[in-house]
Amino acid sequence: MRFTRVPRAVWAYVRSAPGTYVWLGVLFVTTVALHHMSPEFEREFLRQRSTNLHELSQHPVRALVASAMWIDGGYWVPYAVLYSVFHAQAERWLGTARWLVVCVAAHVLATLVSEGALAKAIHDGIAPWSAVDTLDFGVSYALAGVVAVLTYRIRTPWRYAYLAAVLAVYVWPLTAGPTFTDVGHFVSVLIGLGCYPLVRSVQGRKERRNPKETAPVPPG
Repeated sequence: MRFTRVPRAVWAYVRSAPGTYVWLGVLFVTTVALHHMSPEFEREFLRQRSTNLHELSQHPVRALVASAMWIDGGYWVPYAVLYSVFHAQAERWLGTARWLVVCVAAHVLATLVSEGALAKAIHDGIAPWSAVDTLDFGVSYALAGVVAVLTYRIRTPWRYAYLAAVLAVYVWPLTAGPTFTDVGHFVSVLIGLGCYPLVRSVQGRKERRNPKETAPVPPG
């Protein structure tokens, strides 16, 4: 009977964060699709689904939605781990609607800010004009926003250690030749931290998680 508990516990955890795992399922399908494309076709295919300056100027909504359905790098398993550790915890804590607001805010606003920085670099002659078609897709901005908002999930004094680690990870790239994606990740963290008004009501109803404790698994 003990062997049946693990699959049941896993399924219960998945059911507790439906948005996270539906999104992860979409990413699995699109990642498999990418592995069946030729390198030349893949690059053009992804360019049309990127949030680069050209696509944002022509099809902004489509670009913002489509870019969040593909993984940069083509490896799904690491994202399955990251989604389970961060996205699933945030969705279980905040509820699907609030979690989705954090994801969308981080993805959209960080994209616009980072692409705005790239546009300025092109205008100032720092970046080449060809950068308007730079590949820019993936889910890392939304992930960074969720990683940041989870700061409020953790009990002090552990909260400050977690926040310091998050800032170290996302600020360090800005200290040495930052790219526009590095700027986007940092902006995503700021957006996640700025989502505190979304979590105040949740904090009043639920206890903050202590990293020393194991997160409870809902009955299934």
